[in-house]
Amino acid sequence: MLELKGKTVFITGGAEGIGYHIGRRLAHAGMNIMLSDIDTTVLDKAVKTLKKEGFNAEGVKCDVSIPEDLESAAQKTIDTFGKVHMLINNAGVGASGPQQRIKENDWRWMIDVNLMGVVTGTQVFVPLIQSHGEGGWLINVASMAGFKGESFAGPYSATKAAVVSLSETWRSELGPSGINVSVLCPGYVKSRIYDSMRNRQECYGGPVHFEQILRKNPKLSILKEPVVTGIDTEIVGHRVLEALANDEFYIFTHPEIRDLVNMQFNNITEGFDQADASPVLDTVLPKESPNT
Repeated sequence: MLELKGKTVFITGGAEGIGYHIGRRLAHAGMNIMLSDIDTTVLDKAVKTLKKEGFNAEGVKCDVSIPEDLESAAQKTIDTFGKVHMLINNAGVGASGPQQRIKENDWRWMIDVNLMGVVTGTQVFVPLIQSHGEGGWLINVASMAGFKGESFAGPYSATKAAVVSLSETWRSELGPSGINVSVLCPGYVKSRIYDSMRNRQECYGGPVHFEQILRKNPKLSILKEPVVTGIDTEIVGHRVLEALANDEFYIFTHPEIRDLVNMQFNNITEGFDQADASPVLDTVLPKESPNT
């Protein structure tokens, strides 16, 4: 039985959307909730809402691209709740466009938040989870784009693929110390990911709201449509709690995407078949897998 009551979770990007609703479900299960976010206005509102509902919740401002922010947030979590048992690396951003038009600053922004934010968060919090010897959980939020890259979303797809790969690595690394690792790979969800540039830091070019972008190029409204018509983030929260109870590693929210992923797997298999039939590789021995 999954026992969460009295334990503590730290959630990045937790003021709204997927992060908030995962936190809310975990609060229902009896966990102490520490929400973190770069947007303090939304963060304060989220914490007040959870407290009004009777949950033990606090918040801390945190920019995951800044290691010192994560270290300070970790210390506040320990000071507030004594221990931390679960880390949810949820903070993520996106910027879309043809490869030749995506600026270097946007690449760095997405890498620093989507990838390095996960790396640094894990480096900061995992030792704290290991320190009390009670075990715990690490949940990284990736995307189905981490399995099959999306056109005009190269940096986003690349960073999410890296998060999937890191999660696979950390599952075997951290399992012996009692830390369960999962990677959440949602399809389209009703979040504000399409407007994530509203919080882009000055060092990456500063904030830009999606409506400003639309005024310059109305055709980009197609980037918003699949998001706002996706599933509710509250459903994702329920799904994550269910997956934790079942000790699932890959947490999927859109089973109908299976066929697209299978097409990708079939392409990979075909590539191996072609290599197996290659005359160039006939002299390379052995062809058998080293594990056979």
